[in-house]
Amino acid sequence: MALNGFLEFFQKGKTFRPKKKFAHGTIRAAVKLPEGEDSNDWIAVHVVDFFNRINLIYGTISEYCTEETCPTMSGGARFEYLWADGDKFKKPTHLPAKDYVSNLMDWIETQINNQALFPCTSDLPFPKSFQSLCSKILARLHRVFVHVYIHHFQNIVAIAAEAHVNTCYKHFYYFVTEFDLVSHKELEPLAEMASKICKDT
Repeated sequence: MALNGFLEFFQKGKTFRPKKKFAHGTIRAAVKLPEGEDSNDWIAVHVVDFFNRINLIYGTISEYCTEETCPTMSGGARFEYLWADGDKFKKPTHLPAKDYVSNLMDWIETQINNQALFPCTSDLPFPKSFQSLCSKILARLHRVFVHVYIHHFQNIVAIAAEAHVNTCYKHFYYFVTEFDLVSHKELEPLAEMASKICKDT
């Protein structure tokens, strides 16, 4: 009986469609700190989520981001990003974009897997430097958006993923501006685009 219902679901030209329509502006509302929620917990969850999403977005275009096509980690002619992690790269270093992103994702993964920095139980307190670390992580993740939008948007369009990437960027933008986690200077390379797609009130 259950199998028949399951098979029937996929027949007769039926398509699954969500019943709930989201009201305009809910992304901006969704990033606000829920009542009674700890701000550090809220920020931690979002940092991990953005790390995963931006890593996936970059993964969709990574085959086009080579040492030949992208010899520097940049966002057009005005913005170049140098890599430093205080460990392997003590001084800011020019890297091809793919190496910058690879080092960035490894560095972030190390940070978020460190229980002293990103505790996953309420037994451990967040460090005093937690929000400044999150600001650094998010500013660097924004650079991946900058590079993808400026140098690889045609690759995103080719796989029909621009709506997804734009929605992810809006979520990111609303979150970092809500909590003042990324400076206006870091957001500048995509400011014109953000003013067009991030219009929710």
